[in-house]
Parts: sequence; structure tokens; C-alpha cells
Amino acid sequence: MFAEFRKFIARGNVMDMAVGVIIGAAFGKIVSSLVNDIIMAPIGLVLNRVHFANLFIPLSGERYATLADAKAAGAATINYGVFLTTIMEFLIVAFAVFILVRQVNRWMDEKRAPAASTTRECPYCRMDVSLKATRCPHCTSQVAAV
Repeated sequence: MFAEFRKFIARGNVMDMAVGVIIGAAFGKIVSSLVNDIIMAPIGLVLNRVHFANLFIPLSGERYATLADAKAAGAATINYGVFLTTIMEFLIVAFAVFILVRQVNRWMDEKRAPAASTTRECPYCRMDVSLKATRCPHCTSQVAAV
């Protein structure tokens, strides 16, 4: 069983997936930092100096200056600012994955480029004719050799 497991792990697909998961986790941290430290600050500035991490609704009815104060007091809160930040992170990750998949699809399409055609269309009967033919075998019209 151990040998079979080792063989399974050594296959390329599993190793590729493991590398993808590790890089994806690291990419997630980069995106979180990008959203929290770079993108949300200017958005908050434009929206009247709002700090998204401090957007919350305390369910107890009391007022707290920050989310940290509410948590320290043990108050139940709805943290919609954190939720909005998470949505921004998701959109950025989704856009990055879209760009990556789009580029990979382009590379795959280039590899799968159709082979050069060996036929052309007869201008008279619209049937396929060999590129080397001088006469159409279907309608017997003269066609120029290519």
C-alpha cells in the first residue's frame, strides 16, 4: 500500500496540483495585502475617510469607536466592512484567474492551430478542389493552380 501511495504522489498531476495549491495560498496572501493595504485606503478616502475594517453594526445597541473595541467588550457585531473587503479580494482573485485562464487558452489555441489546407473551393460549383488541380472534378471548370 505504501508503494502504491508513493507511486500516486510521484505522478505529475498530483505534484502539479500541490504546487498550484501552495502558490495559490501565497497568492491569496498577496491579494489580501493588496486589497487591505493599497486598494481599500484610497476607496475609503474617496468615501469620506471611511476605514472599512471599522464598518460594523453592534447588535447590542451600544456604540463602539472601533470593531476592536466592540470585540474587546464581547459585543456581537455584524462586520459588513470586513465582508466588503473580502468581496473585493474575491473579485481581484477571480479577475487574476480569468486573465491566467484566458492566456493559457490562447497558448493552447496557438498549439492547436489548424494544419494548412490541402483544398480550396471551386469558384463555380463551391465544391472542394485540390490545391494542385487545374480543373474541378465536379463541374469540370478551369481553375487556376495555386
